[in-house]
Amino acid sequence: MARYCDSVCRQCRREGMKLFLKGDRCYSERCAFERRQYPPGQHGQGRGKFSDYGLQLREKQKVKRMYGVLERQFRRYFRNADKGKGITGENLLFMLERRLDNATFRMGFANTRAEARQLVRHGHFAVNGHKVDLPSYQLKVGDVVEVREKSRKIVRIQEAIKTVARRGIPSWVEVDEKSWKGVVRALPLREELTIPIQEQLIVELYSK
Repeated sequence: MARYCDSVCRQCRREGMKLFLKGDRCYSERCAFERRQYPPGQHGQGRGKFSDYGLQLREKQKVKRMYGVLERQFRRYFRNADKGKGITGENLLFMLERRLDNATFRMGFANTRAEARQLVRHGHFAVNGHKVDLPSYQLKVGDVVEVREKSRKIVRIQEAIKTVARRGIPSWVEVDEKSWKGVVRALPLREELTIPIQEQLIVELYSK
């Protein structure tokens, strides 16, 4: 499957804000966005204002890059969100939040969503006692996510648990570090998505 393999710091610079794609590095002085707060490329510093379509496109690209989702899958999420009850934009974000890779990141078992996606694919997590290696697996209220016993010695997971306090754990999940488990207690809350997202622009883009 296609996957972005270039520097992820370029993505933050392109969107004009930190997307926190590199874990601890994003909080340090080594963050590329802190040193060069302008889009990458030869003409990055000379780019003008965006049109309405440009703003909608950038918002969609920003959310895709945050969650590590490609275009076809993102469109499918939007279609499902549009069919559901409630506000389409919020439904879209809630579906992305309930992905297994994102939930393990939110619970503190990985430093980044990309790292969480890799750990899930390699079979290091179980949901309700069963191994799940599909990053896009949609969690439900009451689901228990657990680091499998054979995976608890992985240094990356241990370090992520120690540093999760820096970004905090959202209220819709509950984590027990001693038992290496996390529980989905409720649906995600819109106000807990701290990076500014204007989901209505995405709805307008796909509704044309």
